[in-house]
Amino acid sequence: MFGNISFAHPWLLTLLVAVPLMVLWYLLRHKRIKAPLHIPSTEMFGKPLRTPRHVLYHLRFVLRCLAVTLLVVAIARPQSKLSFEEMEIEGIDIVLAIDVSGSMKGEDFRPNRLEAAKDVAREFIDGRHNDRIALVEFAGEAFTQTPLTIDHNVLNRQLASMRTGLLEDGTAIGDGLATAINRIKESEAISKVIILLTDGVNNRGSIDPETAAELAAEYGIRLYTIGVGSRGDVLYHDEYGRPYHARADLDEQLLTHMAQATDGGHYYRATDKNSLKDIFEQIDKTEKTRIDVTQYHQTKEEFKLFLMLALLALAAEMLLRFVK
Repeated sequence: MFGNISFAHPWLLTLLVAVPLMVLWYLLRHKRIKAPLHIPSTEMFGKPLRTPRHVLYHLRFVLRCLAVTLLVVAIARPQSKLSFEEMEIEGIDIVLAIDVSGSMKGEDFRPNRLEAAKDVAREFIDGRHNDRIALVEFAGEAFTQTPLTIDHNVLNRQLASMRTGLLEDGTAIGDGLATAINRIKESEAISKVIILLTDGVNNRGSIDPETAAELAAEYGIRLYTIGVGSRGDVLYHDEYGRPYHARADLDEQLLTHMAQATDGGHYYRATDKNSLKDIFEQIDKTEKTRIDVTQYHQTKEEFKLFLMLALLALAAEMLLRFVK
């Protein structure tokens, strides 16, 4: 009941120091008025009798101290405060389109490009509490792994299941982007974003990547493209675990043009897991959900209760004066 009590005049509570002073005065006075009669031996006497009058005499003082305490609290004006807020969230819809072609097994990222991308994407998802997110994977063809959802547990489970070799191999960047656009184009969110991550050159699919980027711009979708992979030869292991090196080409010019075709879009290059994490953090800071919060405070005076209890204590103390 009193967990949210505050006081309009808290400095008046310093008057409560009067209560321990009253107690000290009472003890000293009670000791002074005792009869100074000393009996050499009290073995013949039992314990002194304490009549109800003795108890009532001390009870009157207790009630007086209680009344003073309650009066001081009352004049300090205790108040209870009820606070609540109305929150309006204008969410962002995001599609993560991730390349799962064979080249994503490159080990210039630890443990490899795809697993590093999944780890960083998982952290990104966990930080977007108010946004709907979808997952699209693409290689030689494109596939919607998860439609737009606020259930990030489902997203993370589907993200964990992504792997190379399940789709036709190759890199159909245009088809991957077009599939992502279909997942988000009808959204009524304040902001629509596609993050497309790839490590290759467009060599499959039926849709031109730049045409897909222009389509994204028409739907008011912002496109962030991320090219992953270090420069030079990259270590791979074949299906039998034998190591080999290969150079994975990356069409940075294409990815740059695609991003710039959309309003506010941007191309990033990640050469290791740390730089990839930095890129997702930059996008996270740029694409923040807007939250409008209206706070309400209601104050209720509570001094009447303390004043009434103080008057009751005083009345009880006065009535006990007439008890013989």
